[in-house]
Amino acid sequence: MELAFLLPAFISFEEMTVILFIAIIVFGPKKIPEIARGLGEGIRAMKKATEDIKREILDSAEGVDAVTDIKNTIEDTAKDVSGSVSDPVKDFKESIDDAVGPIKRE
Repeated sequence: MELAFLLPAFISFEEMTVILFIAIIVFGPKKIPEIARGLGEGIRAMKKATEDIKREILDSAEGVDAVTDIKNTIEDTAKDVSGSVSDPVKDFKESIDDAVGPIKRE
């Protein structure tokens, strides 16, 4: 593997070299392995937490069928609306009947 592949895209090789050089000066060569181990453990813990969250989201979404839920919601709404909307022809006939009396067809 190339070293450039291991480095993040936003940090160049020269920048990484300067950071490593400063770290050796500040912490000393004996502390660098301890720091690297701590960073590795932190990254592993973060990856594990991310995987746990992803697994939990996928497990909770597994039992959900979005198409059926949407279809049921539309059908329920249509039933509610059809019960509350009156028939304009029937309303017109009732208003005529109230005004003139029932119209009998022969």
